[in-house]
Amino acid sequence: MTAVPSPEEVLDKIEATPQEEEQPSLNDFNLNMHTARLLMNEPFFAGISRRVDKRPNRAIPTAGVRVNPQTYQFELLYNPDFFAKLPDIQKLGVLKHEFYHLVFDHVTGRNPSPPGEDGKPGEFSKLWNYATDLAINSHIRGELPDMCLMPGEKEFADYPAGKSAEWYFEKLKKDPPECKEGSGGGEGEGEGDQFDDHSGWDDIPNDVKEIAKQRLKDVMRKAADEANKSNNWGSVSRDVKEEIIKSLNSRVDWKKVLRYFIKTSQRADRASTQRRLNRRFPYIHPGRKTRRQASIAISIDQSGSVSDEMLQAFFAELNSLASLATFTVIPFDSDVAHDDIYVWKKGDKKKWVRVRYGGTDFNPPTKYVNENGFDGHIVLTDLCAPKPIASKCQRMWMTTRYYAERPYFSTNERIIAIDTEA
Repeated sequence: MTAVPSPEEVLDKIEATPQEEEQPSLNDFNLNMHTARLLMNEPFFAGISRRVDKRPNRAIPTAGVRVNPQTYQFELLYNPDFFAKLPDIQKLGVLKHEFYHLVFDHVTGRNPSPPGEDGKPGEFSKLWNYATDLAINSHIRGELPDMCLMPGEKEFADYPAGKSAEWYFEKLKKDPPECKEGSGGGEGEGEGDQFDDHSGWDDIPNDVKEIAKQRLKDVMRKAADEANKSNNWGSVSRDVKEEIIKSLNSRVDWKKVLRYFIKTSQRADRASTQRRLNRRFPYIHPGRKTRRQASIAISIDQSGSVSDEMLQAFFAELNSLASLATFTVIPFDSDVAHDDIYVWKKGDKKKWVRVRYGGTDFNPPTKYVNENGFDGHIVLTDLCAPKPIASKCQRMWMTTRYYAERPYFSTNERIIAIDTEA
């Protein structure tokens, strides 16, 4: 009978055996299978990671984040060959580097050196790329590959840590570094390349950029809530944490939020067409034509406590938003005013109107929307009624700042304060 070794003997044997870090196969490395383990002690970044798509792409040398122009979702593209070779601490560092680009609004924010009308990079575009990386990397020192730019090291030895991308950008313009291959400014692709891929940041149309900004704010808010609930922000410094919370508490442009809601409620209707070439079977099968539309229900609380100013401000913006979608306007108070429901057709102009003055019940309009297959539901109200039944489509609440700060019920759905003074 073989003797069973004691735990102490097993431990001694493990410690006496040289340990090598497991290296996955270059051909089957899947970052999605590693992120939960890598971010185990990083609740904030884990919250962001769960809401960012990750796709392998050998066309880029390392990794990069961008906005997908079709889905408006943020995605992380990564080269599996590059990631498979990294030790775990550097895999984690690269992940945090990419997520910091989102946190610091480098992807959808203003580029101080945008491309010219001819599409060529701006005069200082490479310096702006350096600046964004320098702003991030001082927060993850010791966790990145040697190729990465780092304040206080190599050609950036006189650069202090912890500054913003704008600060580094101004210093770089005054005293551009002589980045050479292998000096920390690139990865062997040529003089002065940044570590990760920043391509596509300047190609985002303005309407997509606004939608992405609102989506990013939702991602950050949920990640911050998760970090607060666990009372653990991981390696995020106090200064960065305060900056994140400040950005989440900043005033929201409710008109942009409305546009975002409508765009993300869109569904696609696809039909065959002989006019479009089928990419897989040209001249054999017809192509596909996609028409995007959004059917939005606007439930307007007509109770006496909802002010005329609220109604006027909301209708004013709906007139401009009617260029994006067709709305069904549903007046209600304690019940739905069925005789006053109407379709606000795309491109029409309407004047605000009041048809009810009673109490408030959110269940009747929610039932109406649930039964009629809408893509999205916006409720203009003072929130002064009990919590309603669940909505089958995404629902958003709009009210004044006073009522947004004093809701009658709690909800995970978005509540937006409109600016009735504007």
